[in-house]
Amino acid sequence: MVSIILLVAIALLSWKVAPRERAEDAHVHGAGQVGLLAALALFGVDYFTSFYYASGEMMHALHPYGLQQYAYIAVGVIALANFVFGALYMYSLGVFNEGGGSFTASMRYLGPSLSLVVAVVLIQDYIFTIVVSTLSGVDQLLSLRNATGIPWYWHFLIGATLAAITWYLTIRGRGESATIVFTMLGIFLLLTIVMAGGLLAAHFLGVEAVPNAEEIGQTPTLFDAFRHMLTASMKGLVALSGLEAMSNGIQFVINEDAALVKWGKRRLPKLKQLWDFYSGKSGIGRFVQTSFLFYGGLTTLLLTIFSIRFNVFDGTLGRSLVGNLAFIGFTQLPGGEFLFWAYQILAVLLLAAASMTAYQDLQAMAWRNVAIGEIPEIVVYRNPQGTFTRPVTAAFIAAVIVQFLVRGNTSAAVPYYGVGVFLPITAMGLAIRKHVLVTATGRKRTLGTLAGSIAAALGGIVFVGQIVGKWEEGGWLVLISLAVLILIAHAVLLSPVGYRNPEAIRRIIHDKSHVQGAMGDIVTWQSLRTQEYRYLLLLKIAQFAALFGVHRPARFEPPSPAGDYEQVLQSEASGFVTLAEEYQKSQPSAEPQLGGPPPETPAPRGIQ
Repeated sequence: MVSIILLVAIALLSWKVAPRERAEDAHVHGAGQVGLLAALALFGVDYFTSFYYASGEMMHALHPYGLQQYAYIAVGVIALANFVFGALYMYSLGVFNEGGGSFTASMRYLGPSLSLVVAVVLIQDYIFTIVVSTLSGVDQLLSLRNATGIPWYWHFLIGATLAAITWYLTIRGRGESATIVFTMLGIFLLLTIVMAGGLLAAHFLGVEAVPNAEEIGQTPTLFDAFRHMLTASMKGLVALSGLEAMSNGIQFVINEDAALVKWGKRRLPKLKQLWDFYSGKSGIGRFVQTSFLFYGGLTTLLLTIFSIRFNVFDGTLGRSLVGNLAFIGFTQLPGGEFLFWAYQILAVLLLAAASMTAYQDLQAMAWRNVAIGEIPEIVVYRNPQGTFTRPVTAAFIAAVIVQFLVRGNTSAAVPYYGVGVFLPITAMGLAIRKHVLVTATGRKRTLGTLAGSIAAALGGIVFVGQIVGKWEEGGWLVLISLAVLILIAHAVLLSPVGYRNPEAIRRIIHDKSHVQGAMGDIVTWQSLRTQEYRYLLLLKIAQFAALFGVHRPARFEPPSPAGDYEQVLQSEASGFVTLAEEYQKSQPSAEPQLGGPPPETPAPRGIQ
């Protein structure tokens, strides 16, 4: 009875605090924009729910070799990486505050070639976010009945069902999704505190560790031990895609101060610099990303301590690591088995909801990729709720196919998940370094350049470490898959499908995506820059063919010049006529139509 009352109280409190979209906000700056609590739920859920599987994967890489007592080294590596990368992305939101993440940063400072690579790598990462999150939820569900070893097709069917549920919630709109996800995160946080208290009680009450259920292999050599530590460290970093998700999806956040910032500006004006740092939509994004500084290290440390204390790991007693610790912790309370069941069912729902982060970020990337010519135009469509439904549906289908290919096995998908995000993180570090070199002077320039270099170097090391650490599990296939995706992206761009003239760019950005203002002008600039890159590649290919006597005339006229990015950024303040405005002024005004313009305008005939 005590456990039921406690759970009901926790659920009611979380539901009461959860954000709700007001009717008057439903169409602020475009449908579906969210505030602080909703952003925390939608863009942080993937990161927060890595609690359920990251530490388990890390310990599983060490326990078979008797190295679990050295897991604290891996925890230290994870904590350091979380802090460095979190700080990098918090700073970047002040520079690239119109969305796009490392794609926009790369396009501005590193060129369109690398930005195309970043975009493709992120798409792979988001799809595998859906796969790993839902399959991990299946593992937590089966832990209730000590049944993680059942036939693979049950893992697949349950995982596909969870992916379908989150797909449906996503296309329903961000406001409704945020309310549900935030409520579940609130219950998760409070129940985890209860579980930690139960684990401490079990420790002081002298609850015995679980006897070894599997045979420990030979003591590894020093080199093998280092390799296993590297693997463990890399597996604990699989949830950092949330950093890129928040930076990329900042366009879906309301540009106003959070309630805490408004209160602080009134009551504590001496902390003006702090409140300015957390002001506006960039500030909301920074609130979300602040948790990345410490959450990963603290939660991984908590689970590692009790994993070693009670000798439980993924697969022990037919449960996951968290499933084992939850059973020990909650059963110290009266009726604790009820809380254990509730916690595991909640884990299933949250891990399924974690794929919403990927769905949100896929939307932010998709319409940009369509505008620049990397994805066919038919993909882009934004419904009245503000959701780009077609890329969400395409990602769901791709995720289900991958779930089938890996036969519902979470560990088989993990090598592909988390690898891709560290290449964009490296690109962001390099872009920030270049930004500081261009804009800062004196000591700020020296320190900023050093910080950007450290972040970029660490990102590159982790990217390579992810592949090396997971080599035997399929890490080598990651290199092949990334290379194939990059080649496909360039092939699409070079094909007639990738051609974009100013009219097509305007139609995609303004008519179909319903994006206006500075963000629309920035993406217009990115599209024109990519078309310049496309034209240059076509010329290089023609020149190469000419060496063998194959002469082909240029098929298209040179693209419109993209111009200077700084002019686009300063357009509103200086009165500079933007590229989109200049083009629209040159066009005849459209005849008014009954009911207004259509939500989606097909491409005119002759546009390739």
